Amino acid sequence: MRRTLLALTLALTAAPALAQTMPTELSGKGSAADIAAGAYTVEPGHTQVDFTISHMGISPFSGTLSGASGSMTIDPANLSATKLDVTIPLASIQTTSDKLTGELKSADWFDAEQYPTAKFHATKVEKTGAATARITGDLTLHGVTKPITIAAKFYGAAMNPMSKKASLGFTGRAMIQRSQFGIDKYVPLVSDETMLTIHAAFEKQ
Repeated sequence: MRRTLLALTLALTAAPALAQTMPTELSGKGSAADIAAGAYTVEPGHTQVDFTISHMGISPFSGTLSGASGSMTIDPANLSATKLDVTIPLASIQTTSDKLTGELKSADWFDAEQYPTAKFHATKVEKTGAATARITGDLTLHGVTKPITIAAKFYGAAMNPMSKKASLGFTGRAMIQRSQFGIDKYVPLVSDETMLTIHAAFEKQ
Protein backbone atom coordinates (compact mmCIF):
# COMPACT_ATOMS: atom_id res chain seq x y z
CA MET A 1 0.00 0.00 0.00
CA ARG A 2 2.82 2.39 0.90
CA ARG A 3 4.57 1.64 -2.40
CA THR A 4 1.37 2.38 -4.29
CA LEU A 5 0.90 5.71 -2.52
CA LEU A 6 4.56 6.59 -3.10
CA ALA A 7 4.30 5.79 -6.82
CA LEU A 8 1.12 7.87 -7.13
CA THR A 9 2.72 10.79 -5.32
CA LEU A 10 5.78 10.67 -7.57
CA ALA A 11 3.61 10.52 -10.70
CA LEU A 12 1.54 13.51 -9.65
CA THR A 13 4.67 15.46 -8.76
CA ALA A 14 6.30 14.70 -12.09
CA ALA A 15 3.24 15.55 -14.20
CA PRO A 16 3.63 19.39 -14.10
CA ALA A 17 7.33 19.08 -14.95
CA LEU A 18 6.53 16.80 -17.88
CA ALA A 19 3.89 19.22 -19.14
CA GLN A 20 6.43 22.05 -19.06
CA THR A 21 8.83 20.12 -21.29
CA MET A 22 6.16 19.06 -23.78
CA PRO A 23 6.27 21.35 -26.86
CA THR A 24 2.97 22.88 -27.95
CA GLU A 25 3.95 22.93 -31.62
CA LEU A 26 6.77 22.14 -34.01
CA SER A 27 9.17 24.88 -35.09
CA GLY A 28 10.27 25.84 -38.58
CA LYS A 29 13.36 27.61 -39.90
CA GLY A 30 14.10 31.31 -39.90
CA SER A 31 11.74 34.19 -39.28
CA ALA A 32 9.24 36.23 -41.23
CA ALA A 33 12.10 38.63 -42.02
CA ASP A 34 13.59 35.89 -44.21
CA ILE A 35 10.65 35.94 -46.63
CA ALA A 36 11.82 36.93 -50.09
CA ALA A 37 9.33 39.21 -51.83
CA GLY A 38 7.91 37.91 -55.07
CA ALA A 39 5.57 35.43 -56.72
CA TYR A 40 5.04 31.94 -55.33
CA THR A 41 2.99 28.90 -56.26
CA VAL A 42 1.42 26.35 -53.93
CA GLU A 43 3.56 23.27 -53.41
CA PRO A 44 0.82 20.60 -53.53
CA GLY A 45 2.73 17.71 -52.02
CA HIS A 46 3.15 19.49 -48.69
CA THR A 47 -0.03 21.53 -48.48
CA GLN A 48 -2.94 20.12 -46.48
CA VAL A 49 -6.27 21.32 -45.15
CA ASP A 50 -7.66 19.39 -42.19
CA PHE A 51 -11.33 19.78 -41.27
CA THR A 52 -12.49 18.84 -37.78
CA ILE A 53 -16.02 18.47 -36.43
CA SER A 54 -17.45 17.41 -33.07
CA HIS A 55 -18.77 13.86 -33.40
CA MET A 56 -21.93 13.65 -31.26
CA GLY A 57 -20.24 15.79 -28.64
CA ILE A 58 -18.08 12.79 -27.72
CA SER A 59 -14.88 13.38 -29.62
CA PRO A 60 -13.39 15.50 -32.41
CA PHE A 61 -13.10 13.84 -35.81
CA SER A 62 -10.90 15.01 -38.67
CA GLY A 63 -10.42 14.51 -42.38
CA THR A 64 -7.87 15.85 -44.84
CA LEU A 65 -7.91 17.58 -48.21
CA SER A 66 -4.81 17.70 -50.40
CA GLY A 67 -3.59 18.33 -53.94
CA ALA A 68 -3.97 22.11 -53.73
CA SER A 69 -2.93 24.52 -56.46
CA GLY A 70 -2.70 28.28 -56.45
CA SER A 71 -0.53 31.35 -56.28
CA MET A 72 0.65 33.99 -53.83
CA THR A 73 2.38 37.31 -54.32
CA ILE A 74 3.89 38.61 -51.11
CA ASP A 75 6.14 41.41 -49.88
CA PRO A 76 6.88 41.35 -46.12
CA ALA A 77 7.44 45.11 -46.24
CA ASN A 78 3.92 45.62 -47.61
CA LEU A 79 1.89 42.68 -46.34
CA SER A 80 -1.45 44.33 -47.05
CA ALA A 81 -0.71 44.08 -50.78
CA THR A 82 -0.52 40.27 -50.63
CA LYS A 83 -2.45 38.38 -53.30
CA LEU A 84 -3.52 34.80 -52.59
CA ASP A 85 -5.67 32.32 -54.49
CA VAL A 86 -5.91 28.62 -53.68
CA THR A 87 -7.96 25.79 -55.18
CA ILE A 88 -8.26 22.32 -53.69
CA PRO A 89 -9.97 19.25 -55.23
CA LEU A 90 -12.75 17.76 -53.11
CA ALA A 91 -12.10 14.31 -54.55
CA SER A 92 -8.94 14.35 -52.41
CA ILE A 93 -10.98 13.98 -49.18
CA GLN A 94 -9.56 11.29 -46.90
CA THR A 95 -10.63 10.04 -43.47
CA THR A 96 -9.77 6.99 -41.37
CA SER A 97 -12.98 5.31 -42.61
CA ASP A 98 -13.22 4.26 -46.27
CA LYS A 99 -17.02 4.17 -45.97
CA LEU A 100 -17.16 7.71 -44.58
CA THR A 101 -14.70 8.99 -47.17
CA GLY A 102 -17.02 7.76 -49.91
CA GLU A 103 -20.06 9.30 -48.22
CA LEU A 104 -18.36 12.69 -47.85
CA LYS A 105 -17.72 12.80 -51.60
CA SER A 106 -21.37 11.98 -52.33
CA ALA A 107 -24.27 14.35 -52.99
CA ASP A 108 -25.32 14.06 -49.31
CA TRP A 109 -22.20 15.97 -48.26
CA PHE A 110 -19.63 17.77 -50.42
CA ASP A 111 -21.00 16.46 -53.75
CA ALA A 112 -17.53 16.32 -55.30
CA GLU A 113 -18.92 15.37 -58.71
CA GLN A 114 -21.07 18.49 -59.09
CA TYR A 115 -18.76 20.79 -57.10
CA PRO A 116 -15.27 19.38 -57.72
CA THR A 117 -13.24 22.11 -56.03
CA ALA A 118 -13.14 24.46 -53.07
CA LYS A 119 -11.60 27.86 -53.72
CA PHE A 120 -10.24 30.62 -51.51
CA HIS A 121 -9.57 34.17 -52.72
CA ALA A 122 -7.98 36.59 -50.26
CA THR A 123 -9.51 40.06 -50.16
CA LYS A 124 -7.58 41.55 -47.23
CA VAL A 125 -4.37 40.72 -45.36
CA GLU A 126 -3.57 42.45 -42.07
CA LYS A 127 -0.37 42.07 -40.08
CA THR A 128 -1.19 41.19 -36.46
CA GLY A 129 2.28 40.45 -35.10
CA ALA A 130 5.89 39.79 -36.06
CA ALA A 131 4.95 36.44 -37.56
CA THR A 132 1.15 36.50 -37.71
CA ALA A 133 -1.55 37.90 -39.96
CA ARG A 134 -5.32 37.97 -40.37
CA ILE A 135 -6.41 36.89 -43.85
CA THR A 136 -9.95 37.72 -44.90
CA GLY A 137 -11.30 36.24 -48.08
CA ASP A 138 -14.04 34.44 -49.95
CA LEU A 139 -14.40 30.67 -49.63
CA THR A 140 -16.39 28.97 -52.38
CA LEU A 141 -17.57 25.53 -51.31
CA HIS A 142 -20.46 23.36 -52.49
CA GLY A 143 -21.52 26.10 -54.92
CA VAL A 144 -21.76 28.76 -52.18
CA THR A 145 -19.39 31.68 -51.58
CA LYS A 146 -19.01 33.11 -48.06
CA PRO A 147 -16.41 35.34 -46.37
CA ILE A 148 -14.12 33.66 -43.85
CA THR A 149 -11.18 34.81 -41.76
CA ILE A 150 -7.96 32.83 -41.38
CA ALA A 151 -5.60 33.38 -38.44
CA ALA A 152 -2.27 32.78 -40.19
CA LYS A 153 1.21 32.24 -38.77
CA PHE A 154 4.59 32.14 -40.49
CA TYR A 155 6.18 28.71 -40.08
CA GLY A 156 9.44 28.60 -42.01
CA ALA A 157 11.57 29.91 -44.87
CA ALA A 158 14.40 27.95 -46.44
CA MET A 159 15.91 26.75 -49.68
CA ASN A 160 14.30 23.42 -50.50
CA PRO A 161 17.26 21.05 -51.11
CA MET A 162 15.13 18.86 -53.40
CA SER A 163 13.55 21.46 -55.70
CA LYS A 164 16.38 24.01 -55.26
CA LYS A 165 13.72 26.70 -54.84
CA ALA A 166 13.21 29.25 -52.08
CA SER A 167 10.23 27.97 -50.09
CA LEU A 168 7.84 29.28 -47.46
CA GLY A 169 5.47 27.63 -45.04
CA PHE A 170 2.49 28.96 -43.12
CA THR A 171 -0.10 27.53 -40.78
CA GLY A 172 -3.62 28.83 -40.43
CA ARG A 173 -6.92 28.24 -38.69
CA ALA A 174 -10.47 29.22 -39.53
CA MET A 175 -13.91 28.31 -38.21
CA ILE A 176 -16.87 27.92 -40.53
CA GLN A 177 -20.45 26.74 -40.19
CA ARG A 178 -20.87 24.04 -42.81
CA SER A 179 -24.64 24.57 -43.02
CA GLN A 180 -23.99 28.02 -44.52
CA PHE A 181 -22.49 26.20 -47.49
CA GLY A 182 -25.43 23.82 -47.80
CA ILE A 183 -23.63 20.93 -46.09
CA ASP A 184 -26.00 20.29 -43.20
CA LYS A 185 -26.37 16.51 -42.92
CA TYR A 186 -26.72 15.33 -39.29
CA VAL A 187 -26.58 18.84 -37.80
CA PRO A 188 -26.49 19.22 -34.80
CA LEU A 189 -25.60 15.60 -33.95
CA VAL A 190 -22.47 16.19 -35.98
CA SER A 191 -21.45 19.77 -35.28
CA ASP A 192 -22.23 22.60 -37.65
CA GLU A 193 -19.05 24.33 -36.50
CA THR A 194 -16.11 23.05 -38.51
CA MET A 195 -12.50 23.90 -37.75
CA LEU A 196 -10.16 24.25 -40.70
CA THR A 197 -6.45 23.76 -40.00
CA ILE A 198 -4.20 24.73 -42.88
CA HIS A 199 -0.62 23.67 -43.53
CA ALA A 200 0.51 25.61 -46.59
CA ALA A 201 3.77 25.37 -48.53
CA PHE A 202 4.84 27.71 -51.35
CA GLU A 203 7.75 27.76 -53.81
CA LYS A 204 9.19 30.93 -55.30
CA GLN A 205 8.90 31.36 -59.05
